[in-house]
Amino acid sequence: MNSFWTVVGFTLKNKFRGKAFLITTLIIALIITIGINLPYIFSQFNSGDKVTSIGYVQSAQSEGSATGDQLKAYFEAQEKPGVKLVSYEDKGSEAENEKQLKQAITDKDIKGYLAFGEMTDSGFPEMTYKSEKMLAFELTSSIQNGLQVIRQGTVLKDAGLSSEQLALLNAPIEIASVQISATEGAGNLGEGKTPEEQAVNMGLVYFIVILLFMAIMITGQMIASEITAEKSSRVMELLITSVSPLKQMFGKIVGMFLVGLIQITVYVLVIIINIKLPHNNEMLVKFNIDLSQIDPMLLMYSVLFYLTGYFLFATLFAAVGSIVSRTEDLGQAVLPITMLSLAGFYIAIFSISSPDSMLVKISSFIPFFSPFVMLLRLGLTDPPMWQVLGSIGLLLVTIYASVWVSAKIYRTGVLMYGKRPTFKELRKAMKAYKI
Repeated sequence: MNSFWTVVGFTLKNKFRGKAFLITTLIIALIITIGINLPYIFSQFNSGDKVTSIGYVQSAQSEGSATGDQLKAYFEAQEKPGVKLVSYEDKGSEAENEKQLKQAITDKDIKGYLAFGEMTDSGFPEMTYKSEKMLAFELTSSIQNGLQVIRQGTVLKDAGLSSEQLALLNAPIEIASVQISATEGAGNLGEGKTPEEQAVNMGLVYFIVILLFMAIMITGQMIASEITAEKSSRVMELLITSVSPLKQMFGKIVGMFLVGLIQITVYVLVIIINIKLPHNNEMLVKFNIDLSQIDPMLLMYSVLFYLTGYFLFATLFAAVGSIVSRTEDLGQAVLPITMLSLAGFYIAIFSISSPDSMLVKISSFIPFFSPFVMLLRLGLTDPPMWQVLGSIGLLLVTIYASVWVSAKIYRTGVLMYGKRPTFKELRKAMKAYKI
């Protein structure tokens, strides 16, 4: 047992002594800090709510003038209008009016202007928004929404409705929604989730899935590359004489796990510290995000699936790294494992909007995908307990089988040099090694 912890300690010291590891950790922590505070940083360069000024010509003879006045009154009545209509006097001709409005754009008094044409069947004249900016979809959409409200109000007023009836007609209707468990009994994980709880759980699931994928990709690659590097430098021949292959493999897996755990702890602390800053805390309150609504059971399952998912893929990476003699061949050798982790990651990420689909239900029982997908189901739905326990059971059995096979491959592969060993050679050597 002492030799096992010696390997764990050696792996930890070897990583923490490397400047590249420390620099990378600090850079990622800095990127996380900037990313969390990016909305606040952008807000410091914004003087306030942006209001776009639009000009139009006010003329008693023009049918479009009345429409411009109606739009002006509509946007002025809004609490935070994004558009401001500015009226200009009629110069007597269309050419002179255009010249006046273009000069206003040059003087930066307005961003653009509305040009009115003949009256249409919609009750409004033909309108064209002219500006130097291309693709002003958001602005024209605001104007269209304003015209729609104005036309609706005009039609309803002509129908003889009172102001109270108009207010009642325009009052919003709110519908509360709660996700429930349709299956009765004690087998379910909860009594349902409110939209706020679902939103918080979705954020947690998103975070854990990305975290697990990063741990598998980064830590798994480090395990495989370190074993391959030791083989290529012949250090493995010295290590194998003092530490058994099984202890050596698990020592590296546990050592790399602790390295990854320390990294994750640093990142989580950075996230918590930045979220607790006053400007970010206010943003959480503004969007009605309460982190205390996270289900403790979901946190427990997150840790469970994180650990099981990590050790499943870590043993596979260690086995593959042991049969590769050159680091140049490592990328190709670990590609199948990488594709498996990518498949589970993408199924979970792209199924967040449909966590009850058949693909998600089937994938949650496939051990290589279940650490990602079953966590998604637990966070956003209420799967029956027998399905959760069945998924965990299949995952544990697969981990046991993976450890058994990987230990045999590791024992055989660490002393094979030169060309990549064939399946026949591996099978023959594995049969001679009893765990």
